[in-house]
Amino acid sequence: NIRVSSPEGYEPAPEFVDAGGGAVELVRDPAAAVAGAHVVYTDVWTSMGDEAHAGDRRSDFVDYRVTPELMARADTQAIFLHCLPAHDDEEVARDVIESSASRVFDQAENRLHAFKSILLECLDDGGTR
Repeated sequence: NIRVSSPEGYEPAPEFVDAGGGAVELVRDPAAAVAGAHVVYTDVWTSMGDEAHAGDRRSDFVDYRVTPELMARADTQAIFLHCLPAHDDEEVARDVIESSASRVFDQAENRLHAFKSILLECLDDGGTR
């Protein structure tokens, strides 16, 4: 079960929400979204290749920045995740990325191992390695 917090117009597509099979709660207020959460996850506000909309995105998402104050509303043992790279002090405060709650570098390392496993499977020659 997850809570997704975003400005109006940036909600996940209903078909993706429905396909997940779990409970997804859409919440406008970021403080309400993280209340008691075990994991707080964010991503960049503007994806690569979409830089033409960066100004609008910064304006639309300014209240959705993950700050130490926002993290304080989550569970006391909550962790913070971000797929990296993060834009310094844009979607997340540097203090959060560098905090003891942050697991962004563990997350990046785990991605490396997952990608190696996928690559190995793709290169598998039927077990005659």
